[in-house]
Amino acid sequence: MTRTAVEGFGRGLRSTDEVVIEATGNCMAVSRVLSPFVARVVIANPLQVKAIAHAHVKTDKIDAGTLASLHAAGYLPEIWTPDAATERMRRLAARRFQIVRHRTRIKNEVHAILHAHLIPRCPHADLFSTVGRGWLLRQPVPADERDAIERHIREIDRLTEDLAVIDKEIASDALDDDAIARLLTITGINLTVAAGIMAAIGDINRFSSPQKLVSYFGLNPRVRQSGLGAAHHGRISKAGRSHARAMLVEAAWAAAKTPGPLHAFFVRIRAKRGHQVAAVALARKLTVNAGTYVGLR
Repeated sequence: MTRTAVEGFGRGLRSTDEVVIEATGNCMAVSRVLSPFVARVVIANPLQVKAIAHAHVKTDKIDAGTLASLHAAGYLPEIWTPDAATERMRRLAARRFQIVRHRTRIKNEVHAILHAHLIPRCPHADLFSTVGRGWLLRQPVPADERDAIERHIREIDRLTEDLAVIDKEIASDALDDDAIARLLTITGINLTVAAGIMAAIGDINRFSSPQKLVSYFGLNPRVRQSGLGAAHHGRISKAGRSHARAMLVEAAWAAAKTPGPLHAFFVRIRAKRGHQVAAVALARKLTVNAGTYVGLR
C-alpha cells in the first residue's frame, strides 16, 4: 500500500472506470492518487454497508464484489469527500482535540497524586495557574511523587505551547471565512469551536434539515419502538466526528454560564433531567442554530 503501487494500479485502469474503496485512515490519499486515472472514485461508509458488516464469510475478494454490486445497483452508502482546505482544517481540529485530551489526562494524574496522599482540594480556581502551582509545590508529598508532579507540569507546559501553535494556524485559516464569522455571533461558540464545526460540516448543502446535521454529529438520541407501543429514547448515538461533538458540548457549557435564552433553556432542562442531559440538549440546540446561521433551512 504505497503511492507507487497505487499509481501502478491506476495506470492499468480505463478512464471510464469507477473505483469504490472503503473509508479508512488513508482512503483520501488513495482517492487523490487514483482520481486522475478514472472517471470517479467513490468512498463507501463501512458502518452502513450492512452486507459486508454482517457477512458470515469475509474476505477481501468477497467484500470487493459486494461493494461493486452495491455501487452498480445504486445502493452504496458513500461519504462526502472534502476539498483540500476542509481536509486541512479537519486535521488541525483533530490534532487540537488530541492535545487537549492528552493535557487533561496529565492534569488528572496530578490530581490523583494529591488524592492518594490525602491532600485537600486546591483553594485556588485553577491548580495549574501561577498561584495554584505555588500552592501545589508546598504540599507534603514523597520525593518521587514530587518529581512526577514536576514532570507532569513540564509536559503540560509543552502541550500548552503546542496548543497555542495549532490555535494560531486555525485562526489564520478561518480569518476570512464568512460562515465562521456568523457562527461567532452564537453564545458559547468561540473561534476554535466555529472552525471545528465548519470543518466537520464542509458543504452545508449536503444536509437537508437541521435534524440531519444533529444526527451527523451524533447528538440525536437512540429511539427504540416496537409495533404501536410508545417510543423509548435512549442515550445519544455518538456517531460521526467525535472531536466536533466534544467541541459542541464544550460550547454548550460555556453558553450555560452566560445569561440569556440558552442559559434559561439549560436551567429548564437541568431541573427535569440533570446537568449532563441538559448540556447535551443545549449542544443539540447549538447545532440546529449553527446550521441555520450557515444557510441550512
